[in-house]
Amino acid sequence: QVQLVESGGGLVQPGGSLRLSCTASGSIFSITAMGWYRQAPGKQRELAAVITNGGSTNYVDSVKGRFTISRDNAKNTVYLQMNSLKPEDTAVYYCNAVRVVGGSVFDYWGQGTQVTVSS
Repeated sequence: QVQLVESGGGLVQPGGSLRLSCTASGSIFSITAMGWYRQAPGKQRELAAVITNGGSTNYVDSVKGRFTISRDNAKNTVYLQMNSLKPEDTAVYYCNAVRVVGGSVFDYWGQGTQVTVSS
């Protein structure tokens, strides 16, 4: 099992910045990738950013150039630096970890943290 604890959400004005953190614990040795998903009211959950064990990153087009995902392996923590925030970034952000064991893939989720961009 993997436990994910998120922090860093809040209320910010348009153009502002926030940094989300997600710390993993438990059976972290077989995690292959971690990422941040987000779900706005009335919309489906979407992948915002992902980082693999090898350090490769990928972003949804709407956040490219504004969000940066990074990881600190010593702290088992993944960060999402969000700059130039827009009202459309308002959503609950969920940390995700993908673990591969014996060919089976397991998904783990954090509890979610609210990000609200509003003046």
